[in-house]
Amino acid sequence: MPPVNETSFETALDERVQDMLGACTRCGKCAEVCPSLAPAGVSDATSEDLIDGILDLVRNGNGPEASRKWAAACMLSGECIKACDYGVNPRFLLAMARLGVAKFDKEPVERRRQAVERYREVSRGVTMLSRLQLETEVLERLAQKPASESMPAEPADFVFYSGCNVLKTPHIALLALDIMDALGVSYQVMGGPSHCCGIVQLKSGDAEMSGRMGSSSMEKLSHSRSGQVITWCPTCYVQFTETILPTVERQRGSRPFEMNPFLRFLGERLGQLKPHLQHRVAMRVALHKHPGVAGIVEAATEILKMVPGISLIDLNQPALGLQSVHVGVLPKFKRELQLRELEAARRAGVDALVAVYHSDHRELCAHERDWPFRIINILEVVGESMGLYRHDRYKELKVMQDADQIVKECGDLIAKHSLDPRDARDVVVRVLLGEQPLPLKASTPG
Repeated sequence: MPPVNETSFETALDERVQDMLGACTRCGKCAEVCPSLAPAGVSDATSEDLIDGILDLVRNGNGPEASRKWAAACMLSGECIKACDYGVNPRFLLAMARLGVAKFDKEPVERRRQAVERYREVSRGVTMLSRLQLETEVLERLAQKPASESMPAEPADFVFYSGCNVLKTPHIALLALDIMDALGVSYQVMGGPSHCCGIVQLKSGDAEMSGRMGSSSMEKLSHSRSGQVITWCPTCYVQFTETILPTVERQRGSRPFEMNPFLRFLGERLGQLKPHLQHRVAMRVALHKHPGVAGIVEAATEILKMVPGISLIDLNQPALGLQSVHVGVLPKFKRELQLRELEAARRAGVDALVAVYHSDHRELCAHERDWPFRIINILEVVGESMGLYRHDRYKELKVMQDADQIVKECGDLIAKHSLDPRDARDVVVRVLLGEQPLPLKASTPG
């Protein structure tokens, strides 16, 4: 790795932003295709005025209210990237507009304080919920114990980067590892709060700390024979590929690795995967779709079609956002989307609604108690066909809908990990049960 020059991360980031501002022609095509405008209530503004306002927000944090609303309502669907003919990444510019607003609205000390608080909150939720579900040796497999953090004597072919929040639903991450084991993929696992991508700090307006966190994690991820990092989390993928890696490349003249999302990684290896799909999985399924990372929906579709016994049903519902949590910038719109999809799945008579990402699973899985179909992750389908199984303890706990019962059910692990039961209950209430955008039906589980 070339030595870091004197240019700070924030300076290099600003140089990239200035280049992109210069390349933008203000044609407004990005706004024309954006699915956030109508639900955000800014569809009456012209696309040219909206992008003009975004550029003002990027430059100085002050701009028209309609452009502020647009920036705040970005679901990271990525349609704007495809619409631009001039090499500009409008999604990145909207992120920089939000950064500009945060800097304009809050003093540096307040931004740093919020970033620290939000990081600690994410870390607390991830750490607690993973320990309420996993024994020590399984936590070590996911690189969440000190014994698992040492570097191997020989680098693996790939680094598997879980990100943070998938560890709340660890069966998903474990199935990804099981699938790679079956395919003979050599990998080292990294992830969790100690390998933060810096997105929490960026959202809080602390660009320099975001760069430090992301660059620190980047150094840890830079140890594979292939120079490839397989990533699970789409938020981390966008943060690294659109903010951290290009900015570090500007600082240093090179980037240490390339990233590939896990589903796309599998989609590139369909010929290798197919012989392992030996067990018939007789189900009618619908895919819950988010198109924010190019190629993921397509890869998921092709993988499901390869599983013997699977009948894939198109519910003809909108596919929006990077993952479910990003649609949360428009809460009412999100609840309506989720309800319409559940109703469409019931009408279609599917056996399962299949999600890709962890936040989708966290928000949807408890609805399984109220609807006549299962809600599962795509890796559960692939795993079943491969003879692999990981119990979905997260869904089992969430369906209980009773914090005291959940803490009691997790009593053995609370004792083994020396956790505070009161702290555990607080995380269960605020995080596990609190992440429920569309309320469950009033009836209690049968």
